[in-house]
Amino acid sequence: MATAFDYQQAFSRNIGWMTTEEQYILRGKRIAIAGLGGVGGSHLLTLTRLGVGAFNIADFDKFELPNFNRQAGAAVSHLERPKTEVLEQMARDINPEIKIKTFPSGVTAENLSEFFTGVDIYVDGLDFFAFDAREQVFAYCAKHNIPAVTAAPLGMGTALLNFLPGQITFEQYFRLEGKSETDKILHFLLGLSPAMLQQGYLVDQSAVDLIRHQGPSTPMACELCAGVAATQVLKILLKRGKVLAAPWGLQFDAYTNKLVRTWRPGGNGNPIQRLGIALAKRQFMKLTMG
Repeated sequence: MATAFDYQQAFSRNIGWMTTEEQYILRGKRIAIAGLGGVGGSHLLTLTRLGVGAFNIADFDKFELPNFNRQAGAAVSHLERPKTEVLEQMARDINPEIKIKTFPSGVTAENLSEFFTGVDIYVDGLDFFAFDAREQVFAYCAKHNIPAVTAAPLGMGTALLNFLPGQITFEQYFRLEGKSETDKILHFLLGLSPAMLQQGYLVDQSAVDLIRHQGPSTPMACELCAGVAATQVLKILLKRGKVLAAPWGLQFDAYTNKLVRTWRPGGNGNPIQRLGIALAKRQFMKLTMG
């Protein structure tokens, strides 16, 4: 016979790294996650195992074979099934008491208010190239004082940025508004990863086609993102210790064995950043022009 679910017992191994009181605080929190692909699904399952009690999740996509190398929920039995449906089921298998509101059409300008209703923090899982949706989501968070965490999977590592109420906003840091598609790609990549720790071990340049929104990925990077992001969520929600906020960032690369704390005051408006973006654009144009 199946053992009856008991929240306290299910998450008892969290106690020690947090108190029983803190565990019950997390049980009462609601987290919004937009995008359930490379990192979003791992975010949901990691935070569910942390004992968080409620989520709003959004994704319009279904699972396909190219998702198998990195996405939580990607399996033969889940092919062609909506990601929101699959990940909701997986989270409920971990915690049957969990409260989940799904947005199977993704996050849009029309449902932003509903998506963020009752939310304590936002964790970014949107596709790298989903600039319109990401700009709208982070702008909403800034306007309504909702902390927002983004951890990007780069190479075999992760690059983290936290955007906290009252501090530099996503737009002030990345400066994407009014930019061309190419400039947004370069501004976002260099903004996420000023140290670019991952660039030295790309062995097949032909796998990268930013114009067609294609690039390689690894499962290690996605799982590292989930661990780093969940740790930030814990610290922010429980008000435990110092949290790095943009323009401070953190990049860890497991391949190069490097951990770097980055600082770009003014974000992409910083002179060092402007130079880096200009050089990256020159290299990008050379590759695209053949």
